[in-house]
Amino acid sequence: MADTSDGRPRPAEARPHWAIRSLTATRGASARGWRWWARNWDRLVAALQDEEPVGLGAPATPSGPLIEQRTAPRQIVVPAQGYVYSFHIRATFAWSSTVSLRAEVLTWYADYFMPQAVQRLTRLAADAARELAPHRAADLEIHLQQALATQSPWCYQRGDLEVSCTPDVAVRLDEPIRRAVQPQIDRLVSLECRLEEHLQQARYAEELSRRWVVILDEHLAVAGGDPELATARQHLLSRQREAIRWIDELLAQRPLS
Repeated sequence: MADTSDGRPRPAEARPHWAIRSLTATRGASARGWRWWARNWDRLVAALQDEEPVGLGAPATPSGPLIEQRTAPRQIVVPAQGYVYSFHIRATFAWSSTVSLRAEVLTWYADYFMPQAVQRLTRLAADAARELAPHRAADLEIHLQQALATQSPWCYQRGDLEVSCTPDVAVRLDEPIRRAVQPQIDRLVSLECRLEEHLQQARYAEELSRRWVVILDEHLAVAGGDPELATARQHLLSRQREAIRWIDELLAQRPLS
């Protein structure tokens, strides 16, 4: 038996009781820790796999790959025919991956590969723009959309992970060209409105004449060969033919869209 610092003997049972309590506490903590891991293991695995835990009542995630819509930080400017004026292109890229990625990870890859995608789209647009007059922004937009529709998504790889993007474009006129063509566009819009107004009037006249002819036919069937009703019917048929001819002429004057 060992002595204490003041010379009194130390009780023999002090250390064994302390050791027993420590072992008991350690065993209890280990058991509680094991039960916690058993309850939460499936949740931890699901979280690491970027999936919703099963059985927690969380809403189901949308099916299909995650898509990140990103707009180019600035408009793409390419020279038009003659290299005096330019076309301005607003580009949007839909980024996705075949593997499950968190949104912030896909955003990082989209930002990382955005300069390469913008450069590729710039080369494609420049090749087409140099053959078009500076007022033909619509033609350039249609050409680019058709060219992009025939291509597979653009793929970019870093390490073992690959992401892809699908570009979309909208083309605007150079500001000096827009101001130059504005009066002509205004006149065309005004003429189109007047043409549409005349066309509605002609259609209304044709419909009205057709309805009156039907009414007169019913009266003639009841009244027999009434000469006044027959004359009125022939007059309305003539007006109906004139309205149809007017509609055809107006449609012929309408510019092709």
